[in-house]
Amino acid sequence: MKNKYRRLKWKMMLQTMGIMMMSLVVGKMIVTLILDGLFQGKLLNLIIGILMKMNLSQAEADVIYQNIFRANRDVFQWIGFMLLFLVGYYAALSKTANYLKNIGDGIDNVLSNSKQPIELETELEPIAEKLNTMKMTLARKERMAQESEQRKNDLVVYLAHDLKTPLTSVIAYLSMLDEKPDMPPEERKKYIHIAHTKAIRLSELISEFFEITKFNLQNIRLEKETINLSLMLEQIMDEFYAVFADNNLTGNIYTEEDLMVEGDPDKLARVFDNLLRNAVAYSYRGTNIDVRAYGEGVAVVIVFSNQGEPIPKQKLQTVFEKFYRADNSRSSQTGGAGLGLSVAKEIVELHEGTIEAFSDIQSTRFVVRLKRLLPKGQRQSGGVI
Repeated sequence: MKNKYRRLKWKMMLQTMGIMMMSLVVGKMIVTLILDGLFQGKLLNLIIGILMKMNLSQAEADVIYQNIFRANRDVFQWIGFMLLFLVGYYAALSKTANYLKNIGDGIDNVLSNSKQPIELETELEPIAEKLNTMKMTLARKERMAQESEQRKNDLVVYLAHDLKTPLTSVIAYLSMLDEKPDMPPEERKKYIHIAHTKAIRLSELISEFFEITKFNLQNIRLEKETINLSLMLEQIMDEFYAVFADNNLTGNIYTEEDLMVEGDPDKLARVFDNLLRNAVAYSYRGTNIDVRAYGEGVAVVIVFSNQGEPIPKQKLQTVFEKFYRADNSRSSQTGGAGLGLSVAKEIVELHEGTIEAFSDIQSTRFVVRLKRLLPKGQRQSGGVI
């Protein structure tokens, strides 16, 4: 970076040296022409004349000239040189002020969202590059925020539409039960079951609405403690077996023993819960969801695999954005609010870990890496997650 500003530093240094040299040359010319040369007599007469107008005699004026002006000739020369230098330096500062004005215009260009690229003087090219980079970064972030907000708005519309279906069904079946008190027990049981199922779906949709509205207010804070990740993953998988069965899926877990990390157990449990729910939502029926955890140097690696429709390569990073669902054609019946993976990524990164997505025709895999808490005596520094 220092090399980029070398041209500007050299130019300013040469300008300063040029001003000094010019001051000396001009000062020398003034001394030669006025004090010692062609105008020496005229200058003398001018000063004597001014003093005599102050009611001094010629002799008194001559004495004052000799004692003050002539005796201190070198002092007046240096004063003159300094005044010339200051005048020249002021002119050079005007150029510096023009640089600052140029930079200010570039900043205004960034703030105005103008599509014109920022162009500064040659010496300020490094600053122009930084301002253009900043401008593109801000534009990209603004575009991403707008896209995220649009996805959120679209999802709210979808969910609002989806709310009507279970609500209409609940009302219809309850109305039938109310209007036919003598309905056969088997038929009554069937309608109650359907109404109950639709009511549960309605509750889920309302929860998704709540999740969307509260997302921007979230402020995730970690309360860290030592966690046996092996036991946590086994417990979470046990809790999901009923979910797997309801969706005609199976689940397996393979983990090394005593994989220890330092983190917030509730937040990490939410990460794994979100990843498993995502796997359930996008798995082919009758397939298996596989979870593997193992140590890899200073890291713990957790891999969630499921068999389903592959995620296109260009969308593998997009799946972690807010309100994004890999399959936009799916309704909220399976896709959810599109916040699970985004929240998971945020929590993992707060733990100084990483999360990545991989997908091909065989499987879709989400890989989480966290800092491993190694036993005492084992070196942990210097590794990369």
